[in-house]
Amino acid sequence: MTIAAISTALLSIFLILNIVLAGFVVFLERRDAGATWAWLLVLFFIPVVGFVLYLIFGQNLSRKKIFEWKDKKKIGIMEITDTQITMLRSGDFPFHDNKTAQYKDLIYMLLVNDSAVLTQDNKVDIFTDGNEKFHSLMDDIRDAKDHVHLVYYIMRNDRLGNELLSLLVEKAKQGVEVRVLYDAMGSRRLPRQFFRPLIAAGGRVSAFFPAVLPHLNLQVNYRNHRKLAIIDGAVGYIGGFNIGDEYLGLNKKFGYWRDTHLKICGKAVFAMQTRFILDWNQASSNKISYEDRLFPEIGPIGDTDVQIVSSGPDSEWEQIKYGYIKLINSAKDYIFIQTPYFIPDSSVLDALKIAVLSGVDVRLMIPNKPDHAFVYWATYSYVGELLKTGAKVFIYENGFIHAKTMIADGKIASVGTANIDVRSFRLNFEVNAFLYDQELVQELVNIFDKDASLSRELTYGQYLRRPKIIRFKESISRLLSPIL
Repeated sequence: MTIAAISTALLSIFLILNIVLAGFVVFLERRDAGATWAWLLVLFFIPVVGFVLYLIFGQNLSRKKIFEWKDKKKIGIMEITDTQITMLRSGDFPFHDNKTAQYKDLIYMLLVNDSAVLTQDNKVDIFTDGNEKFHSLMDDIRDAKDHVHLVYYIMRNDRLGNELLSLLVEKAKQGVEVRVLYDAMGSRRLPRQFFRPLIAAGGRVSAFFPAVLPHLNLQVNYRNHRKLAIIDGAVGYIGGFNIGDEYLGLNKKFGYWRDTHLKICGKAVFAMQTRFILDWNQASSNKISYEDRLFPEIGPIGDTDVQIVSSGPDSEWEQIKYGYIKLINSAKDYIFIQTPYFIPDSSVLDALKIAVLSGVDVRLMIPNKPDHAFVYWATYSYVGELLKTGAKVFIYENGFIHAKTMIADGKIASVGTANIDVRSFRLNFEVNAFLYDQELVQELVNIFDKDASLSRELTYGQYLRRPKIIRFKESISRLLSPIL
């Protein structure tokens, strides 16, 4: 057989194999149509190698249940959820604030699809500066008597990372139970020995979806993007700040880091604790058993109503995305959004367009610089569509804005880890706090207004005059946006 014949036979085998692999993507995975077409392009233009990329980046977890839900039953979350659903259906729910009752349909939806219990006795503080947030967090850790539970997407081996590590080591030596869960991909630059002092002091550390082999992680696309801290089951932190010096504004590339984080005291912390237990028990062989001390008796501390909502690729429902859409649809006057990445799917984009065309004042704030180039230019592409309908877009100029905030009519808001992008909706494990408190939400409105004064407004006319090279970057990035 000649070399030409062998080459032809091998090419034929590759093509047949590629067709089979493409069929696997289309008929077995049953992905979103946009993502399916994007992956088919990859498969046909990069035969065989494209499927290897698919195995690494494109697996579908929606049919897999990776968390043990029996813990929710032990804790009593399921019983409370059923009781609240029944009371909402009958109209007998004991709302402390009539303004919260206006959103009973949203509360009901989050209860049904995520068991997101509504708690009405919380005190919530807002942090927009990393120095203030970490100062408060470390003070609370110093005061810990029983346990400290942390989950972060990114942890750095830098000044802040080591300062936190030293404090955790100190608390572990005092007999406080310390558990740290980090995402193996987000924290891939951490040296292996980083946590040795904490482990030697009695602390426990686990990685979420670790690599099977060095530099080879077959679940690279599904990451735990959550940022939670729970101290003694009574104090919780949730929001956008990771652990690293850049979050203190010490990275020259980004400059000042503008994020939004919440400190919550009250029974909403129980939901955050439950989320941590589920995540920890998935990642660690050293399981956490339900104990009363992890859910201590907490008297009324404040009057802010909160639902803690989680979502992830293992779920049939896109819980946080549904919450965003419901929040957008509820707005009568305005919607304010802050997000570093704006790559919405058609459902969220259409909801925002309908809001604008219905007379709602929709304002979107994004960064003026990229931390991921493709995501940045895809964001600009979608921004153009929103501008065309009459929405207002602000480009934050005072550093880098990483906040994930959505506000409706100054009455209700969502703050957490989920960006307005397909990755947060379908690929990442996320957690947000939905807040029902007009006074607290007004603080977020004031923060948005202050940030707007440090931003420039991008008009539709300016967008249309962008250079051809920018248009090209947007087109390529938009094409790949379903799998970014």
